[in-house]
Amino acid sequence: MTQHLTERDVRSIAEYARIGLDADEVVQMTVDLNAIIDSLKPITEYDLDGVEPTFHPIGGLSNVMREDEESSSFTQGEALENAPKQQDGCFLIPSILGEGGDR
Repeated sequence: MTQHLTERDVRSIAEYARIGLDADEVVQMTVDLNAIIDSLKPITEYDLDGVEPTFHPIGGLSNVMREDEESSSFTQGEALENAPKQQDGCFLIPSILGEGGDR
């Protein structure tokens, strides 16, 4: 197996990605990443002379989003109609931070 990445490279990548790896994990990750890179070697053996790079595999794909158009919406009353709890025209939900209770 070819050594594409060193343990120093793996530590640097892990630090950049904010992944904590101990010494044993760095060794194993180095082996794993080098094996993955080796498994991609057959791709480099294709004769790609004259093959134009593609931006997207579907080719002439264009923006399929619709135009933003203003349309009718719920009234405040309709939006709150099925709310289990409401107060002063707002949804009242259980607090997940602090002392608890509804907010």
